[in-house]
Amino acid sequence: MADNEQVDMTTSGADCAADRLAVVPGIRRSPSPTLQQFMLPRFLDPEACIGLMALIDGNARPSTIADPNGDDAFRTSSTCDLDHRNPLVVTVNNRLHELVGIPLEYGEPLQGQRYDVGEEFKAHTDYFDPDGADWETYCAIPGQRSWTLMVYLNEPAAGGATRFLSTGKMHQPETGKLLAWNNIRPDGTPNPETLHHGMKVRKGRKYIITKWFRERPWPWAHGELG
Repeated sequence: MADNEQVDMTTSGADCAADRLAVVPGIRRSPSPTLQQFMLPRFLDPEACIGLMALIDGNARPSTIADPNGDDAFRTSSTCDLDHRNPLVVTVNNRLHELVGIPLEYGEPLQGQRYDVGEEFKAHTDYFDPDGADWETYCAIPGQRSWTLMVYLNEPAAGGATRFLSTGKMHQPETGKLLAWNNIRPDGTPNPETLHHGMKVRKGRKYIITKWFRERPWPWAHGELG
């Protein structure tokens, strides 16, 4: 097995995240035997969600994908790289790290996404393809993505669910609701059962924030996360 296909979950503490999440009051765990996934309602309060949506609107750009697949309509949302020095972003980022027990240096900067009517992110996984063209660009230093934490910031009038293909579960947007899932299988390899589809918004707008964790420290973390 190639070195980049075996993910180290122990150094960051990502191997203990599921046990930590399982005891959070009010959390629900997916019954799937092949997917570690959790849902927590009202993780963020409406005021924090409103503040994050304003930040996303102020600095949104067209979303991209790491390995282009020739489908220009594969991901049609907008993305915002949230300012990691903003007090609200700092507070939310710290809460996400505390929730899973992974130190700050193992997290990517917090990102926001916005979906207008008709926009979607077709079925994809959050981990990087170990054989992909951009592996060295995105993973040579921080390694593979371990956990994903995603929070819905609002409830569009119609559409915008997140569908996991392996379970058929449709997660509907609810203000402040958090989804968490492990991108890695128990044997340390990427888990294709995490394939999910950010479905089209039919009416209104959808806002989310996404936090990804890595197997090794993020390059800019030193000196930036005091």
